[in-house]
Amino acid sequence: MITEGSHVTRFSDRIRRVRPAPGRALTGFVAALVLTAGCTLPAFAPRAESRGPAAPPGTAPSWRACPEVPDELVGRGAAGMRYECARILVPRNWGNGAATGATAGPGTGETFEIALIRIRSNKQHDRIGSLVVNPGGPGASGVDTAVYLSFGPAFGGLPTAVTDRFDIVGFDPRGVNRSSPVKCISDADLDANFGYDPDPRDQAAFDGFVTLNRRIGKGCGDRYGDQLPLYGTEQAARDMDAVRAAVGDDKLTYLGYSYGTLLGAVYAQLYPQRVRALVLDGAVDPQQKLIAGSESQAKGFERAFDNFAQWCAANAGRCAIAPDARGAVTAAIDKARVSPVRAKDGREATAGWVFYAIISSLYTEAGWQELARAIDSLQGGDPGGVFDLADAYAERGDDGHYSNLFDANLAVNCADETEKPSREQIRQLQSQWRQKYPLFGPALAVGMLGCVEWPGARDPYPTGKASGAPPIVVIGTTGDPATPYEQTAALASMLGVGRVLTWEGEGHTAYPQTACVTDAVDAYLISLTVPRTGLRCPAR
Repeated sequence: MITEGSHVTRFSDRIRRVRPAPGRALTGFVAALVLTAGCTLPAFAPRAESRGPAAPPGTAPSWRACPEVPDELVGRGAAGMRYECARILVPRNWGNGAATGATAGPGTGETFEIALIRIRSNKQHDRIGSLVVNPGGPGASGVDTAVYLSFGPAFGGLPTAVTDRFDIVGFDPRGVNRSSPVKCISDADLDANFGYDPDPRDQAAFDGFVTLNRRIGKGCGDRYGDQLPLYGTEQAARDMDAVRAAVGDDKLTYLGYSYGTLLGAVYAQLYPQRVRALVLDGAVDPQQKLIAGSESQAKGFERAFDNFAQWCAANAGRCAIAPDARGAVTAAIDKARVSPVRAKDGREATAGWVFYAIISSLYTEAGWQELARAIDSLQGGDPGGVFDLADAYAERGDDGHYSNLFDANLAVNCADETEKPSREQIRQLQSQWRQKYPLFGPALAVGMLGCVEWPGARDPYPTGKASGAPPIVVIGTTGDPATPYEQTAALASMLGVGRVLTWEGEGHTAYPQTACVTDAVDAYLISLTVPRTGLRCPAR
């Protein structure tokens, strides 16, 4: 089960976070924007919060105070910040090239609700407008992301230079979390998907994974029918223009991470004259199709793991599985295939769960030590660290229930994707990529089955120039596993107005992790000063 944070079925990105219990002080919180997950996907029930009426299309929303949102997420709101929420209605089908057969249209009166949050500093001055944020996925919550970013630089959030000048606005895209959420995959099927062997070698095991993905696709098709293509990226980009209008901005200022770079790129093509400033961090190459994108990500994760292994060998005192991290991890997966360690509650750390623990740890350099400890503990008979990492990636709660991150991820990725390799072709790629990318290649190959077995029609997004748009900042991280650095220049070139900013660091996404990146992005957002051509920021 592998999908990516873009149009292809690769690893979907989301937010990893530390959530203190309600009433406790927020300590050590880092808003690390991450993930891409894959192969099939999970579900998010809407949160139980007070709800006012949703604003019809073209009308101003009714904002209400919503301190309960940060309270639920992290135990309290950030000091000096005010939180307001609203909901707007958007047409289910904006038309203009939407997939044939999708029944809902602008004239039918059928709508989706889009949930918004607006966060304003009490120290705001010389207000420029709103900074709209999206964390990617697809399937991650922009409402949650805005809350995390509001806690400021001490916790990995936005610099005060930005929060003093902008309202921070997050929205859950259609189908995600609070916005008419897609929910069609059972917890049992998600457990089976994440726990499945990431490299099912014999034909019976491969066929079993095909059957699982077919069952998931059929369940979503039975529930949503011809509405499935309406969750695609172009529809969401048009929703984002409704968000821009709802917050009262003539032009959009936007910060998009991972899949959020694709969403921003599509917006820039559709509405180039309505762009003020776009920061696209963790760039997705919109022109890559399913196979090329999946292989790119296999290469990116393999490279990131090599970086981890090299760090481990050079830092034996900090790495519990030194000196041979690759050997230890490979042995752990192999052993889990035949003799998985069982937790006290009976849950088994199968090869799939070990694999997703590895995936989860590579999104941030801070996760490297955690992975080493988890594998070391697993070798000693304790799978707790593996489950902690894998469950964080999968958004699986202690009660075994999942968010709808992966339901939405699959719905969006498969609506976007037009390439559909055969099962036989996937089987061949599984073998070929095993030789080239031994840890991650097979899983990225079989992960394509999610969209291959998906029943919905397709609604591909445009891939062209953003003619008439101002310069757009495109950020790439050289050690990024989920959106490999090579995609950065490709996105900037496609748009025609992209300016590449490089971070020579590790993990997924760059802003605001170092002073060099932060200063360049802040100057662009606030003063529209474009980073100089070829700017490369050191890792530290």
